[in-house]
Amino acid sequence: MVEQAESRVHGQSLARASGTMALATAVSRVSGLASKVLLVAVLGLGVVNDSYTVANTLPTVVNELLLGGVLTSIAVPLLVGAQQKGTEQGESYAQWMVTMGVVLLGTATVLAVAAAPLLTELYLGSDTRANAALTTAFAYLVLPGIVFYGLSALLSAVLNVRGVFGIPAWAPVVNNLVVIATLGVYAVVPGEISAHPVRMGEAKLLVLGIGTVAGIAAQSLVMVLALRRGGFRFRWRWGWDRRLSEFAGLAFWVVLYTAISQAGMVVITRVTGQGTEGSVATFNYAWLLSQVPYGVLGVSLLTALMPRLSRAVADGRTGDFVDDLSLGVRMSAVLLMPVSALMVVAGGAIGVALFSTGAASVEAAGRLGVTLGALALGIVPFAITMLQLRAFYAMKDARTPAWINVVMVLFRSVLCYAFLAVVGPEALVTGVALAMSLSFVVGAVVGQVWLRLRVGRLDTMRTLGGVLRALAASAAGCGCAVAAAAAMSGVVAAAGPVGGAWLTLGVQAVIVLAVGFGLLALFRAPELAPALARVRRLVRR
Repeated sequence: MVEQAESRVHGQSLARASGTMALATAVSRVSGLASKVLLVAVLGLGVVNDSYTVANTLPTVVNELLLGGVLTSIAVPLLVGAQQKGTEQGESYAQWMVTMGVVLLGTATVLAVAAAPLLTELYLGSDTRANAALTTAFAYLVLPGIVFYGLSALLSAVLNVRGVFGIPAWAPVVNNLVVIATLGVYAVVPGEISAHPVRMGEAKLLVLGIGTVAGIAAQSLVMVLALRRGGFRFRWRWGWDRRLSEFAGLAFWVVLYTAISQAGMVVITRVTGQGTEGSVATFNYAWLLSQVPYGVLGVSLLTALMPRLSRAVADGRTGDFVDDLSLGVRMSAVLLMPVSALMVVAGGAIGVALFSTGAASVEAAGRLGVTLGALALGIVPFAITMLQLRAFYAMKDARTPAWINVVMVLFRSVLCYAFLAVVGPEALVTGVALAMSLSFVVGAVVGQVWLRLRVGRLDTMRTLGGVLRALAASAAGCGCAVAAAAAMSGVVAAAGPVGGAWLTLGVQAVIVLAVGFGLLALFRAPELAPALARVRRLVRR
């Protein structure tokens, strides 16, 4: 009885933590979207935004290569192992890891700042319409953020191991608020950012660059304060720890996976940069928008399934592993397919409604929306691919995900250059987005086949049935939404471009989601049962 009570209390605690993280993730995504909308409003979708966007990706690229993927496979298991040997040893090991992280990140920051022109050349090439000099100027200002990006990830891992999940999930909101405040200052500061010639001392350039770094620094500070409040006291600890050698092989493949991904992003940036001015920023914002559903729903699902998959592998319960994997794929489809369908059918309206403000034109915002629609086609395949990769990681196999990523990146890169050869500059960014989505379809198929060879029977027909059921319901919702948009075309035209976009978006959102989820409920889709049970509990209250 005591064990059952403890298990129930643990389950309730986990549910509360998951709910807090889900709410924090949703708020973070919304505030992040608000910052992007404001950024487009003050910068537009032109060469300045392209230059800023490319420069702002460089710190995250360097951080991912150094710590991003390695943290999940090395830092967290090592921290957990040290913590299990006692609080004192856990704290001293965390101090050592932070010390090594600061040294590594600091060295990388100095080298990256010194190599800023080379990094710009790597991402832009010689044919892009982005301004290399302006990108380099922004890079000098934002590359010091490498330290804070890495520390945020490292401190988040330390907090998670100590049982603190809410604060790391809420910390990005602080970053977004600082960026929003920065954009407010940018709007009132006199002058303009000059691209010909580029002047590092311009007030707006400095405000935008320094404010961007201040946001991620504030995010790190929140976690530092949370650790201190929890009793963690930092001190410098030096030397090599032998446990790192045990994970070197796994780390190699994780870093290789990250490097392959970044090579793919270099191709995307170079190809997209040869479209119209603003195409790089357009792709970036469309990609961030397309990731919102996955970030709120898909990541939560992965977080819940990963321990179950890992335990099933550890206990040799192949049947349970297959069942959980199949359930994850089907739930991904059921939860994400209607939202993906909405973005496909209403992409143009979403772009105009959200981004045709300030310096951005309706035409540029509409192109962003069409790009979003192309990326939305890949939301469900992306979620399935991420789940499959986590399944391999649960089997302590980091090599196979790296090879699957090679297949996806090669396929995507070939398609990108094919679109570059056959479509005009205006449509190039949409072609690149379509190449991205199709590469995830390829990844999902390859992952399924590879898992079949590795594990055996995967309940493929049941999984495929769940996916097709979600696809049929979502397609019906899209058909109804298109018909409704055609019927109200006169009203939409009378409301003007922006007003018509909001009207179209509102109507199509209600129809696609209501019809899509309604039909799934009517079909009695078993994957929808947990969500329906939760709604019923809320109604009874």
